[in-house]
Amino acid sequence: MGSTPKTARDWALEHLQTLDWTDGAPSTVDAVLLTVSELVTNAHVHARTSAQLVMTWDGRCLHVAVHDASGELPTTRPPSAQRPGGRGMFLVDALADEWETRPCPDGKTVIACFRPPTVGVSRS
Repeated sequence: MGSTPKTARDWALEHLQTLDWTDGAPSTVDAVLLTVSELVTNAHVHARTSAQLVMTWDGRCLHVAVHDASGELPTTRPPSAQRPGGRGMFLVDALADEWETRPCPDGKTVIACFRPPTVGVSRS
């Protein structure tokens, strides 16, 4: 789905509700939604392209993948008082269980993985 940050968050929340994560793993839901927002925002601001969001649940990990048309790979940078912004991937690194970037012929895909607590979380 191509998206703005708000549209992407709303879409992601709808899908998380089908997994019953909003009740069973609310802190994971918050982390996923913030990550979706950061990755889609990065695509618009830094890559200057649209973002395509795909989420997949493999029974162990929720993969949040955002593709954009820039070949420039993101890096984590600690916060700095000398420059605005630049904290997106630092946040993703703190929120996700793991993340990676995959270069593609038409840009890149950033994938963040989330493993929710097992208690009260649907595995369907």
